Amino acid sequence: MHTRPAPRSRPTRVPRARTTGRLTATLLTATALLVSACSSGTSTTSAGGTVEAALAALPRSTPSAFASYYDQQLRWRDCGVPGFQCATMKAPLDYAKPDAGAVRLAVARKKATGKSRPLGSLLVNPGGPGGSAVGYLQDYAGLGYPAQIRARYDMVAMDPRGVARSEPVECLDGRQMDTYTQTDLTPDDRQERNAVVAAQRKFAESCGTHSARLLRHVSTVEAARDMDILRAVLGDRKLNYVGASYGTLLGATYAGLFPERVGRMVLDGAMDPSLDARRLNQDQTAGFETAFRAFAEDCVRHTDCPLGGKGTTPAQVGDHLQAFFRKLDAHPVPAGDASGRRLGEALATNGVIASMYDEGSWEALREALTSAMKEHDGSGLLSLSDSYYERDPSGHYSNLMMANAAVNCLDLPPAFNGAEAVEKGLPAFQKASPVFGSGLAWASLNCAFWPVRATGEPHRIEAKGAAPIVVVGTVRDPATPYRWARSLAGQLSSARLLTYDGDGHTAYGRGSACIDTAIDTYLLRGTPPTAGKRCS
Repeated sequence: MHTRPAPRSRPTRVPRARTTGRLTATLLTATALLVSACSSGTSTTSAGGTVEAALAALPRSTPSAFASYYDQQLRWRDCGVPGFQCATMKAPLDYAKPDAGAVRLAVARKKATGKSRPLGSLLVNPGGPGGSAVGYLQDYAGLGYPAQIRARYDMVAMDPRGVARSEPVECLDGRQMDTYTQTDLTPDDRQERNAVVAAQRKFAESCGTHSARLLRHVSTVEAARDMDILRAVLGDRKLNYVGASYGTLLGATYAGLFPERVGRMVLDGAMDPSLDARRLNQDQTAGFETAFRAFAEDCVRHTDCPLGGKGTTPAQVGDHLQAFFRKLDAHPVPAGDASGRRLGEALATNGVIASMYDEGSWEALREALTSAMKEHDGSGLLSLSDSYYERDPSGHYSNLMMANAAVNCLDLPPAFNGAEAVEKGLPAFQKASPVFGSGLAWASLNCAFWPVRATGEPHRIEAKGAAPIVVVGTVRDPATPYRWARSLAGQLSSARLLTYDGDGHTAYGRGSACIDTAIDTYLLRGTPPTAGKRCS
């Protein structure tokens, strides 16, 4: 599924977009990027399509087999980033065999800055899966969260297992990733279809080759259990948490496993754990179409819109964009890239998708499209795509896409089991999005070749007995459709749904004083928003 770490509107030290890539981002999303949900048991689906199984809570008392992990002492050290401290925490590689080895997880914190009574730790996660929480803390949350929040809480982050600094999943190298991200995901014939299959298979096999030890143990359930160890070693009785995008699934899973240990929890840009991979990807495809239509309506109001002018409908804007993509498919344009890459359909599509996450990117997207369509300069769209994939100018990729696929493919069975299944599913994806449907359908294929069988299934999360949990949904969110927030809020026994009637991915810290005040009040006072509260 195409979920990526949430965009950041408050000041950041290093302004860069975090996301899941397209092939892999699509991998994440559509591909294997299924935003996944993991279950502790077997789920069943009723005739009406409702998942009946709920994630079962773990025992309230911690088994003695985990005592050494829960009793460990973190050794804090300087991070090299002013004001932050770092440490390494150990967790069982396999929770079923706690004595069979450990995984080392990177933790960072910024101590509370105020003199008032501290409220404990506030754990943050920006999403992905695969986004670095430590990087997010140091680049944004530890500096850009409201001063009153940072005054009362120790701001804390932990890179989940397999991500960034926490024994990262490794797959393809930079040159191989360049080839992979340029794979044509709208195959026109059997040869191109076989090329998509070969690319997805090679990606999956490389992950199995380079990360065999870890691939069976990067599920959302295991990452949530790691969070409880962190809560304990930090000395907190309950977990206070703000998770965005995939971070909402991580937080909801924690609540399902440890409901009595939930403190103040915000789930912004919520995911729905009750959906299977294909439905998740199809819903998200529709979400990107909704966001694109909003962009199209905005674009034609500006004189520099290269896709139409006053009176041009969103459908016509989409037709013009698809015609441009077809031209790039046949004749990629120069992009001024040191590695020799040209802007083809795959990278251009990813650049557009990246801009759907934040309406603040729409002006840059118009400029990039104008340069590519009228001046044959693809550098702007290539830059947007590279930011989405977390590729730096030297050609190095973060492990975002690798971790994303690893988590998603373990959390849920694949959306499609082969090319024939994708072709049968194309009409539904194309109906969901005439602009992006075909590419996102083919991107959903990668888990079909994953070297490790999925351990999770769709399931509900009820978290009976948990303190109030604030679930935030954005009406025109491209990556986590609003219906997912409504569904998750309906599953959680203590949820309060907070609605943002706006554009872009997630809501907190993105310009709505109404949203920010409601969340800040909850985090500081423990008072959740009133039922049914809507903001704009």
